[in-house]
Amino acid sequence: MNLSRRQILASAAATAPLIVAGRAFAAPAARSRLLVVFLRGAYDAANIIAPTGSDFYHEARPTIGLGRPDALNPNAPLALDADWSLHPALKDSIYPLWQKRQIAFVPFAGTDDLSRSHFETQDTIELGQPIGGHRDYGSGFMARLVGTLGQGAPIAFTDQLPLCFRGGPSIPNVGLGAVGSKPTIDARDAGLIQSMYRGDHIGKVDMGSSVEEGFQVRATVFRTIDDEMKQAGRGAVSTKGFELSARRIGRLMRDQFNVAFVDVGSWDTHVNQGGGQGYLANRIGELGRGLAGYADEIGPAAWANTTVVVISEFGRTFHENGDKGTDHGHGSVYWVMGGNVRGGRMVGPQIKLSSATLNQGRDLPVLTDYRALLGGIVSRQFGIGSKRLNTVFPSALPVDLGLI
Repeated sequence: MNLSRRQILASAAATAPLIVAGRAFAAPAARSRLLVVFLRGAYDAANIIAPTGSDFYHEARPTIGLGRPDALNPNAPLALDADWSLHPALKDSIYPLWQKRQIAFVPFAGTDDLSRSHFETQDTIELGQPIGGHRDYGSGFMARLVGTLGQGAPIAFTDQLPLCFRGGPSIPNVGLGAVGSKPTIDARDAGLIQSMYRGDHIGKVDMGSSVEEGFQVRATVFRTIDDEMKQAGRGAVSTKGFELSARRIGRLMRDQFNVAFVDVGSWDTHVNQGGGQGYLANRIGELGRGLAGYADEIGPAAWANTTVVVISEFGRTFHENGDKGTDHGHGSVYWVMGGNVRGGRMVGPQIKLSSATLNQGRDLPVLTDYRALLGGIVSRQFGIGSKRLNTVFPSALPVDLGLI
């Protein structure tokens, strides 16, 4: 179901309970809060929390890889420890949280789904069910979490109720309004340029026809890439849209809601993703500013009881491709942040990176299962015992990484 604009504004300002479909959602007060941020499209984790201490990383990414940390270079990545560095686009947003020990990174994280399909692996994560068995698309893991808690104030910041919230109690969803992209040259400008060359020839080449054909090809390519990006993102808000809306989410969760989900798209970087600067750097910069704004807006008291988990369906190939991008991979790096998080560290099992240790010779392997990770977090966050936790993540043993 959707909330009207009037309801959104009212809920952001009011402290009274919000009524949705006849159900009262009380303000969470001192209760724990959980926000799951899903980066749809598979973000290239290895260029955001990069293993810059590895010579193999620099060999595998000669064009798009980040350089080594350099305290004298403001555009260099920021050393997290001897092995890992943070993308410089996150210097003013996420790195301060690292210095405050309010964010941790979990490398080699993900699912045992090896399909490399955006849709199938997104479904795998949102359902939270064992791989290989019958999939119940009417039962998402966050819906089961809310049902296990018995009471709470859940919300999805999405245009449609996401799969992870299906099958539980009546849950509101609020679309943030994706900020769409468009070609840099619109149809009117393209027509003007074509008219400039109409009738001109270079040898036997009709320049007017060539320019017209070029614009047609360009438009077709743009639509193809744009459609693929949107399909991979499944209608998720853009990073710019998230940056603009994250403070609204913070206000809503401070005053009204305590279990929330938001998805952010535009992470499918097959072509020209860039390194320290470029497409991916711009997207991750917007995400970082959004998350920092959320932490600021929710306020110190609520932030002290808040956990934010940033996940993606899979990582990307460790080696860059011939188009200076990366293709669908496997293992990723998850983020866990909040005022109650024991951060400032890389968490979970790790291995030395080499051709022999990559999954199928191409991807980061998965050493921390996402269900085990999330299970350990919500168990600590909400005090859920093993029996009830098995309802949320059936057949998955939680792992306590000491994050909370």
